[in-house]
Amino acid sequence: SSHQSWRKQWYQRRVRGCDDGVPNIFWVSGFYFTQAFITGVKQNYARKYTIPIDTLSFDYEVMREDLDTSKPPDDGAYINGLFVDGARWCREKMVLAESTPKVLFDTMPMIWMKPMKKLDIPDRSIYWCPVYKTSERRGTLSTTGHSTNFVIDMRIASDKPEMHWVLRGLALLCQLDD
Repeated sequence: SSHQSWRKQWYQRRVRGCDDGVPNIFWVSGFYFTQAFITGVKQNYARKYTIPIDTLSFDYEVMREDLDTSKPPDDGAYINGLFVDGARWCREKMVLAESTPKVLFDTMPMIWMKPMKKLDIPDRSIYWCPVYKTSERRGTLSTTGHSTNFVIDMRIASDKPEMHWVLRGLALLCQLDD
């Protein structure tokens, strides 16, 4: 079951020592209410620079795997634990790419969630990639007004038109089915 997969990942992270205060990298799949974490990252940035939170959004930078993660970023958060469904991440070109034959999912490298003013987000070729907690890609509205499955749309680097990925059903998932 997907719960067993989540527990296995959670246990692996506990064994690796995430009990030493605030981690440098956040395992985003482990959050029950991911939207609260996302809002917290924005709030920290807004308070640090005394900027109204409603003027902020995120830029997302997928990081190279050789990045030094011995300290957190100055602003925002490093996250990991996502899987690509419907494509793969090309680690050479650092963009979305077609799936490898017979490979259903790819592990997404660490992503830097960079809060910034909406007007300062760089204009570049991206795909607005939906992030879901599970592969079902559907949920119900909870009492908070958030979906029980949809998390957020992330701006992910792409060298293909957005419709190319929409037709492939590309999404990021927080957990895989067992």
